[in-house]
Order: sequence, then C-alpha cells, then structure tokens
Amino acid sequence: MNFAVLQFPASNCDQDALHALRDVLGHSARYVWHKETSLDDADALIVPGGFSYGDYLRCGAIARFSPVMQALQQFATNGGLVLGICNGFQVLCEAGLLPGALIRNRSLQFRCEHIFLKTLTTESPFTNRIPEGNLLKIPIAHGEGCYFADEDTLNKLKANNQILWQYCNAQGEVTEQSNPNGSLWNIAGICDERRNVAGLMPHPERACEAILGSADGSLIFESLIHALKSAAVAKAA
Repeated sequence: MNFAVLQFPASNCDQDALHALRDVLGHSARYVWHKETSLDDADALIVPGGFSYGDYLRCGAIARFSPVMQALQQFATNGGLVLGICNGFQVLCEAGLLPGALIRNRSLQFRCEHIFLKTLTTESPFTNRIPEGNLLKIPIAHGEGCYFADEDTLNKLKANNQILWQYCNAQGEVTEQSNPNGSLWNIAGICDERRNVAGLMPHPERACEAILGSADGSLIFESLIHALKSAAVAKAA
C-alpha cells in the first residue's frame, strides 16, 4: 500500500508516522509537501501532528488554505481514506471535512501522557482490526485537544455511529477523571458520515512498538491497511 504523509511548516510528527508505516508495518510511505497539488498514487493519506504554521490564529486554521488541501478534499470526495492525527484532526475540522472543533484544554495546560481509549465501533476503516473490548494505551501531546460541537452535531455523531474513540480509565470506564482535556462526551476521535475520513487527538504513530511503552497504535494503522486490501480485492473481483 502507498501512504502519503502531509508536511506543513512546523509539522513534527510526520517522521514518526512515516517510520510506523514504512519501517514497522512494512508499507510504502512518502512525504507530500504542503505546496504540492497532487497526491499521485496514494492509497491513503495521513495528516500528522505538530504545530502547522505555528498554530497562529487557531490550530489548523492556516494549514487548511495550503495548496495540497484541494487535492486532499478531492481525494476524500472520491472515497480515499484520510486519517488526521492531533494537529491533523484540527486541520480536518478547520477544512470542514470533519464536524466540530478542537479548542483549548479545559485545564489550560499542555497534556503529555499515556491515556486509554475505548473503541466504540469496529465498523470503520480505522477500527476494524481492534478486538472487541480491547482498550488502547496511546500517548497524547496537545494543548488544544478539547473536542467541542453543538448538541445537534453530537447527537448526529452518536446516531450515525461516527464516534470512534472515547477517553476512558484502565478499566474501560468513561469518566470525567479519565478525560485529559475536557472533550464533550470524552470524545477522542470521530469519522465523517461516509466513514472514509477520521481524526483523533492521541498519537497512534507513537505507540507502534513495545519499546515505546505500547504497540496498541499499530491496530489503527492495521485497520486502515486491512480496509485498503479489502477494497483492492473487491475491485479486482
């Protein structure tokens, strides 16, 4: 599979994403600079974490105007799989590809720690290889990770099974204490209605090897790879 990893000025998790996809999982992956206007033969697109454009104005607010975003929009419209991680999640929300917004952590503190994620559905290209009831231990590193949306949007996300992950404790309980940033409904990640665009604040690319403290993040990438392979087999049939 061919992965494209976007690079904006001040992206800082692009190398981690490339390493996880290419060196750990063994797939083709390349960088795509924000001024490029084509994704070429990419099978899936990763919008990585960092501080695109220094997080001026709002996180992701300037990146959404980069030339490559037109190609990203068309790729998503055509059904391409797109995963936004941390700042990438913020960029996708700013671009209107995902509903809601990421705002300042309720504590007003930058949070950098391992957290637990509860997967609410395996019926998505980003969660299909995560065993039922299996909690994911994945790190976060953000100051603006509080997911916010109006009540109608939240209800729609729930009704359409678009909430992919919630923050929880080590026992799988979704509690206020397990919520690191104040996100409404403990939301850590969502997908769009068509289920081909997703975003999450935690960093799965930093949890793909046991030496890093957890390899749980690889399940998210393995889900994406499985979805791509399944689509390729269906297309060839």
